[in-house]
Amino acid sequence: MDRKEADAMERLIDIANQDTGQSSRVANFLLAWWNADSCGGFDLTDLWVVDQAIRSDMLTTLGLILKSHSYPDTLGYGAQFEKLISPWRPDLPVG
Repeated sequence: MDRKEADAMERLIDIANQDTGQSSRVANFLLAWWNADSCGGFDLTDLWVVDQAIRSDMLTTLGLILKSHSYPDTLGYGAQFEKLISPWRPDLPVG
């Protein structure tokens, strides 16, 4: 993972830890990557309604996903993604 990809991931995680409409869309995007079966998918039309900077970070992260063939926990983001479960998927067990 290069610096641009890591920075995009960090910004998206920060946004997903907030409580806004854009935060929910970012959380859906990230959690769909982590485990779409359990956490649900991502509506691609949500890319239309997020700010340009967020959309750019999502597309950078999508490139990372395609390049790395890895889940976020194997890239060192497991703990950050687990923290997204409680606010966004409270019915799912953590751990």
